[in-house]
Formats: sequence, C-alpha cells, structure tokens
Amino acid sequence: MEDASMAAIDRIDRNILRVLQADGRLSNAELADRVNVSPATCHRRTQRLFAEGWIRSVRAEIEPGRVGLGVVVMVGVVLDRSTPESFAAFETAALKLSVVLDCHLVAGDFDYLLKIRVRDMADFNRLHGETLIALPGVRQTRTFFVMKVVKDSAPLAF
Repeated sequence: MEDASMAAIDRIDRNILRVLQADGRLSNAELADRVNVSPATCHRRTQRLFAEGWIRSVRAEIEPGRVGLGVVVMVGVVLDRSTPESFAAFETAALKLSVVLDCHLVAGDFDYLLKIRVRDMADFNRLHGETLIALPGVRQTRTFFVMKVVKDSAPLAF
C-alpha cells in the first residue's frame, strides 16, 4: 500500500530521489542519464523536489573517527514531568547541543533517546556531568556505549 504523499510524485521523481540518496555528488547530467530523462527535465524535477520539501539537504558524510568522534553513545533521558512545557524546554535545549546528532521523543522506559558522538569515555563523562544532566527537566539518564556500529544512516527504503 503506497503512502498518500508518495502519490504526489511519479516513478521518475522516485527514481531521482533513490539515485540522489545513494550518491548526492552526481552532476545533473549523470543523474539525468541514470533516470533516463533529459538534463533539462532532470534539473526542473530536482529543483521542484527541493522546493516541495522532498529533499531536505545534500551533504557529505564525514568519517567520525577521522575528526575525533569515534565513540557513539545512546542516552535515554527521563524527564521529571510529562508536560508540554517540560518537553518543549528540553527539546529547545537539546537542539542547541551540537554533540547531539539525533533526539527522539519515544514511548517506553525513556522520554527521549539521544544519539551522541564523542572522542572517548572521558569526553562523554565531562559532557554528561556538565551538560546532559543540567538540561531542563532531566530527572535521570541511562547511558549505552555502542560497542559496534552495524548499520548507520541507511538509505530510506521506498
């Protein structure tokens, strides 16, 4: 069953999205060739996909270890209150932290699950003691050091 929003784009648009998701460095001519349309048509469609919000951004994926951020830490955060105001205050503060790669409001044992990258355990210990537990409304954190990244930032399957 196809999502209603997917009905707003056709097979060519979906192919453009799939190809760009796999390799965002392609030139317009290379992309047009891969999806079997003219470069002019490809450019027009790609610009429309950007304008309509189908493509959020195009960026390079940096090797984390090469920039000194080889350790992945998942942090479950429990807030002291479950109110719209406490959620908003936490989210506003979390959005300002560049070390937080992902922040998800979740159902279950935590209110939020954060994905963070740091240099090492000492770096995380400093971050935890100085920043994470001081975030608005934080009652408790549960930390999980990732032993091995098996799959990360996989392409969307559509």
